[in-house]
Amino acid sequence: MDDVAQTTEFGKVLLIGICGTLLVLFTLWLGKLIAPAKPSKEKLSTYECGEEPQGTAWIQFNARFYLIALVFLLFDVEMVFIFPWATVFGQPSLLAMDNRWGVFTLLEMFTFIGILLIGLVYVWKNGDLEWIKPKPQKPTVSVNIPASAYDKLNKEVHIVKSGGVL
Repeated sequence: MDDVAQTTEFGKVLLIGICGTLLVLFTLWLGKLIAPAKPSKEKLSTYECGEEPQGTAWIQFNARFYLIALVFLLFDVEMVFIFPWATVFGQPSLLAMDNRWGVFTLLEMFTFIGILLIGLVYVWKNGDLEWIKPKPQKPTVSVNIPASAYDKLNKEVHIVKSGGVL
């Protein structure tokens, strides 16, 4: 590009950014100029759509909704990364250039999917994907100590003197 008057691609992006900024500033200035300024209590209050809450608006929200949403986002983002990989590396021209290229991309994707599967197995083993979790079971131990021995131990009174000597 010997012509000095011709803008580069970065110059075009900069020009679009400047024009966009000027347009936003112009519309804000025009709105300030035209709109009447008559503040009131209702106009200055925070706008929230929806119904007025009866009582407190703070309610208990099940945290499992967040966990399920995060697991969904994790695997949804995985698909966002796998789709371009499959379209780019599925081209026969790339694989024809060098056989090692195909092996590299395959190992790369198996590593990516493997890390995500480890995360899924971890969440699954912790029981975080179960909506209704079973109650923890208390272990039962069968011992040959009679209940009267426990009662006798609980009824004993121990006197502690100062200095820790009995």
